[in-house]
Amino acid sequence: MSTPSQQDAILSARHVARQVDYHGQTLHILQDVSLAVAVGQSVAIVGASGSGKSTLLAILAGLDGASSGEVTLAGQAMSQLDEDGRALLRREHVGFVFQNFQLLPQLTALENVMLPLELAGRRDAREAASAMLQRVGLGARLVHYPRHLSGGEQQRVALARAFVMRPTVLFADEPTGNLDPTTGRQIVALMFELNAEAGTALVLVTHDGELASRCDAIYRLHDGCLQRSEA
Repeated sequence: MSTPSQQDAILSARHVARQVDYHGQTLHILQDVSLAVAVGQSVAIVGASGSGKSTLLAILAGLDGASSGEVTLAGQAMSQLDEDGRALLRREHVGFVFQNFQLLPQLTALENVMLPLELAGRRDAREAASAMLQRVGLGARLVHYPRHLSGGEQQRVALARAFVMRPTVLFADEPTGNLDPTTGRQIVALMFELNAEAGTALVLVTHDGELASRCDAIYRLHDGCLQRSEA
């Protein structure tokens, strides 16, 4: 897939930089980063540990602010929104999958998936969550708590929770990092299946070259600069 223009992108970053002060010195985490992601496109961001991948993902998702530059998601410029506005934008357009699953331990699998639906005021939260858990192969585990689920099962719950709202963009941060290779491959296959079904744009942070190669485009982050990679 060719690189979309900033105008055609569902998610774009223009000249984004992020600096922090550390013991009187300025650390440049991101420098002049630009990126455009089209509807339904999958993009991998790779780089060494500590290169700023997770920081960039957080800025793209509106969880953190840029020092300069602009991020636009679904036509909304992040800089023009306050914290509540960014939270509402995420609720309407964004799904997340994390390395450590981020499930609420006091809630069952079903309740974890119902939560974003209930926050959105959906009256069919239970039915929609149950159907999504059936889709990811956990129909028999609805009332189990995270501590009673394997790592692969917990990540399936996380995928169900992310996709149940049919997000415009899914952000995935090392989604197989805590899984064994076999389980990781199963989760990756499921994630791409769900992504294709929903027509969701995918922004994936990973150090796994095999996983990155499944995406439409790969970008490498090095010394705070983002460049498209051919491999």
